[in-house]
Amino acid sequence: MPPAIEVHLTEADAAASLRADVRDGLTSQPKWLPPKWFYDARGSELFERITELPEYYPTRAEREILATRAPEFAAAARAAGVDTLVELGSGSSEKTRLLLDAMRAAGTLRRFVPLDVSESALAESAAAIAADYPGLAVHGVVADFTRHLELLPSSAGGRRAVAFLGGTIGNLVPEERAGFLSALRKALDTGELLLLGTDLVKAPGVLLPAYDDAAGVTAEFNRNVLRVLNRELGADFDVEAFEHVALWDAEREWIEMRLRAPREMRVHLAELGLAVRFAAGEELRTEVSAKFRRDGIAAELAEADLRLLHWWTDARARFALSAAVAT
Repeated sequence: MPPAIEVHLTEADAAASLRADVRDGLTSQPKWLPPKWFYDARGSELFERITELPEYYPTRAEREILATRAPEFAAAARAAGVDTLVELGSGSSEKTRLLLDAMRAAGTLRRFVPLDVSESALAESAAAIAADYPGLAVHGVVADFTRHLELLPSSAGGRRAVAFLGGTIGNLVPEERAGFLSALRKALDTGELLLLGTDLVKAPGVLLPAYDDAAGVTAEFNRNVLRVLNRELGADFDVEAFEHVALWDAEREWIEMRLRAPREMRVHLAELGLAVRFAAGEELRTEVSAKFRRDGIAAELAEADLRLLHWWTDARARFALSAAVAT
């Protein structure tokens, strides 16, 4: 059957959110932008290229875990009475197929609910899943997982399992993570599950190349956010002049991606009626990517009334998937 698509985030909503985020971020000190604005069509294409780079291990490590542990998660889901898989920030749902296959094999899956901010990308991926999994009800939701969790559809008669993969939770700073996990718990019924992907703390010599590859793809991806602002907000950033910077913050245990102005600049954003000055050497933070330890994950989940059930890593302990239950 064709997938259903439920829209809670329109193009007008996204445009208003972009304007608000950019005004807030570029008038702050230090300046910042949220990473969600990387992902226009070009940004999504560049990120797919990043996932294939030799330096970028997270995607391969998470796929390895799913390939070996998805049947164990499917067994836990069946024991919990799960019949619906929800995926937050679904994108192409490529890795999710490993979960779908395992859950169907376990006889526990009736419906798949992908959630994404892009209606066109969601419609395309939902149609592909519906075509490849006959009999599976697919219900796409166009929404922002930081704002619309209470709008997640209910289960198909049993319980839901929510998958939040890719280490995306690391893009949230601690206060944002706490708010997200609390909102997610409120959206879940007791006994429903969360499958969470997290990148793990490791040597800076492994971490930093993943965010500053030799081919310069990540640098191009980072600068692409300025192209988004030029196109959508009538800005006049000299995109190629900005230098890509990746730093490891050992105290906070996160990677920061930044863009550095090599000289003094004055940027105008016509749609906002805003002029922004950059000093020579000033940096604009575009992404935080937090890295985690098992004890920290368990504590953050427990604070939100989510109890850790299973902890799986790849063979080299670079990445983890944790299964938790709403208590």
